[in-house]
Formats: sequence, C-alpha cells, structure tokens
Amino acid sequence: MNKKAIIMFSGGLDSTTCLAIARSQGFSCYAMSFAYGQKHHVEVERAKAIAEQFGVIEHKTFSLPLDEIRGSSLTDVNMPVQDYQGGDKIPDTYVPARNTIFLSFALAWGEVIGARDIFFGANHLDYSGYPDCRPEYLQAFEKVAKLATKAGVETDQQWTIHAPLLYMSKAQIIREGLRLGIDYGQTISCYRADQYGRACGACDSCTYRKKGFAEAGVADPTSYV
Repeated sequence: MNKKAIIMFSGGLDSTTCLAIARSQGFSCYAMSFAYGQKHHVEVERAKAIAEQFGVIEHKTFSLPLDEIRGSSLTDVNMPVQDYQGGDKIPDTYVPARNTIFLSFALAWGEVIGARDIFFGANHLDYSGYPDCRPEYLQAFEKVAKLATKAGVETDQQWTIHAPLLYMSKAQIIREGLRLGIDYGQTISCYRADQYGRACGACDSCTYRKKGFAEAGVADPTSYV
C-alpha cells in the first residue's frame, strides 16, 4: 500500500463502506471525523472504534462549532429532529455548507501528507436530497481543489473525490459492505441516537437504513431504542 487516501469518516453505514472500499483498492487510509456540535455526538466515539478496527494509518477528529451557526435540526437545540417526512424539499437536517467545510479540511490534510484522493460517502439515490451530495457538486470541488492548492498549481496534480456509493441503493451498499466483511451493527446512522448509540428508527437516516436492510434481504443488526 503506497497510495494515500483521506476518508471522510462518521462511523455510519455509508462512510464505513467507503473505508472498506478504499482499503480493498489498495489505499493507505487516513480517516477524518468531525465533532461539529451534532446532537448525535455518540457517532464520533463509534467512528474512533471502527477506525481502529480497520487499522487506518491515522485518525483525526476535528472540533468545529457549527452549532454556533445553527440552521439545522442536527445542531440547533431549538429545532427538533423530525421523523421521516419524504417529499422533494431539502429537510431541516441539512447542515449549511457542512460538506464543503469538511472537504476543505480533507484537502488541507491531503496536501500535507501527499494524498490526492478523498473518499466521500455521498449518495444520490437513497438520501435526503442534500445539495452537497450531488455529482455536479463533487465535480466542482475537484476543480476548486486544483485551483486552490499549492500541489495543484505548482505540480499540476489532480485531486480525485471518490464517491463509490453515489449511484448505489442502500441495499447495494449493504451487500457490498457485507462482502467486504463489515459488521454494520457497530455503525451509527441515526440522527437521534442516544448516548448508547441506540437508533430511533424513525428519522430520515434510520428510514433509509431500514429500507436498505429490508431490500438487501438481510437481518438489520441496528440497536434500536
């Protein structure tokens, strides 16, 4: 393994699958997690444990005060996380500019350690309609990465944002992860997870996760309240 990759890592179903895929492709993996004032902060501790199990080269957790900006039910104490609503409207679980901020940190760390590959668990099928999970957004960020970094300007190096789950259903993601040996019972996806990591079973993220296991035809190992 001599290819380095930054893995955007929350300890959830999608990011853990991304980590497993990156490792299977021969990348030396550097995991990056964020404590950004999210109510489901327990995911940060779970991410640490899973990263250790996968033997990543290094795992960094950054603290960002996005709860001071608010604007999302994930970070604003005055906005409760709702049950799954459906529809085409972007839900209030969208955190303003979150993925742009996260990817910028990954870009900075990647430039320092010589990693030009970033793995990001964006999904364009079974997801909540977030604007910063769309393919055109990822393509635009690759252009920004080349324009905004010393590596991109002086050595003409290209940055690649890998989104291997982009066009996969949750069921397909789960099947791939199981093939790669993931224990999904250790992952946390719930937006209202309690201090023990138990899921609510009714929020957007839980709804898509439950649907995925049902369609994959495998038992759901999630611990529910």
